[in-house]
Amino acid sequence: MAIWDTLKRELDKAGQVAQGALDEGKLRLELHRAKQRADEAAASLGFAVYRAKAGGAELEAERYASLAANIMTAEAEISRMEREIDAAKATRTGTT
Repeated sequence: MAIWDTLKRELDKAGQVAQGALDEGKLRLELHRAKQRADEAAASLGFAVYRAKAGGAELEAERYASLAANIMTAEAEISRMEREIDAAKATRTGTT
């Protein structure tokens, strides 16, 4: 019976490692999407500034604040995702 218990423990451990790798992969995909949102928000701000300047005006403060808030939100999400990935990696490799 001892060999079966050992085998079961090892299979459980392998399953946990595989699940951890899958979870980390999902977080990396979410991180990629967050970075895309940050890039899109930065592009929107850049285009808005360009259009305003091309029209001989300044970007309205409210519009700037809105677009800048989008960038800040995306950057905060990126930071959170990076911390979660680091934690998942540490847990998976046992270097907490």
